[in-house]
Amino acid sequence: MNGEKKLLTIAIPTYNRADLLDNQLAWLARSIKGFESECEIFISDNCSTDNTQDIIKKWQKQLDNLNFKSHLHSQNIGLIPNIFHCLKSAQTKYVWAIGDDDAIEDRTVAYIIDKLKNIADLSLLFLNFSGRNKVTGEPVHPPNIVGNRWFDVNSEDYHSDGKAIFEHCFSKSVGAVIFLTASVYRTDLVQHALQIWPEAEKNWISLAYLAGYCAANGKVHVTKETYVECIVGVSYWQKDPQSALFMQYKHIPEVLIKLEENGYSKRFCRQMILKNFQQANLRVMLGALRRWPLLTLRTVVPFLALVSLSGLNVMGALEFQAVRESHLLRENERVKLR
Repeated sequence: MNGEKKLLTIAIPTYNRADLLDNQLAWLARSIKGFESECEIFISDNCSTDNTQDIIKKWQKQLDNLNFKSHLHSQNIGLIPNIFHCLKSAQTKYVWAIGDDDAIEDRTVAYIIDKLKNIADLSLLFLNFSGRNKVTGEPVHPPNIVGNRWFDVNSEDYHSDGKAIFEHCFSKSVGAVIFLTASVYRTDLVQHALQIWPEAEKNWISLAYLAGYCAANGKVHVTKETYVECIVGVSYWQKDPQSALFMQYKHIPEVLIKLEENGYSKRFCRQMILKNFQQANLRVMLGALRRWPLLTLRTVVPFLALVSLSGLNVMGALEFQAVRESHLLRENERVKLR
């Protein structure tokens, strides 16, 4: 069967982690049994200098009953562009890009295939996941959610209002909607999202934009049970001062503006911008200001202008709602007097 007739591409972006990739492909070999006719595998090697290519060839021989493709970049193109290369390369109806180090339960592939087949107009599937601290091994609990499930859902019902469920998930935890392995996208939608925002590859949380775009154009399903464990450590952007500055003062606002441009309510997006302002780390901005004053000002000044505008938008919306409720109350009183 050719790739176009298959249902799901399972893609793995990787770089210099041959042992982890070997373990992940061993998991995939177990999990994919019985679903070979539905799936294909794609590995995007970001110009690794270790024995990653040997691992890929080893598993291509062992999984010769599968459509197993790979691509070796001539140079390291960066983490996000490598992920996007996986998404752009898919020719199946759905694409699931997974981390080479994420622990995924064996039952996951079977579960995904079942949902992809049986939920009409499904545009996005979110796999619930747990978190574990990379250093201590302790469970990591998401903010604003009880327990160690990063999506706080209580049923397995799919949601026809994709935007509403995405807004709920985003407002609860941005970290949930940018965890790569948690998202299964409808391929045509995610590829179109990349076409209309080519600069997304420069944004560290652009996966939230991709999920939001897919959610706005179909049904969303969020699992009640957890299928993946995310190992949580200190991210690159948290360790690098310049990346931390961009993440808080540029990348999150950029994604919210893009979501607004693609059908999300102005009120939701502007409220999230204000929330981001409240949670932004002032020390990051002050430290960046000392190191790169011009760069910091070019980043922070537009952000503060957007925050001010968002505040006016939200206040105006609240005032309009109050006037509307007052008007309705007066109308009800007039009806009673009649």
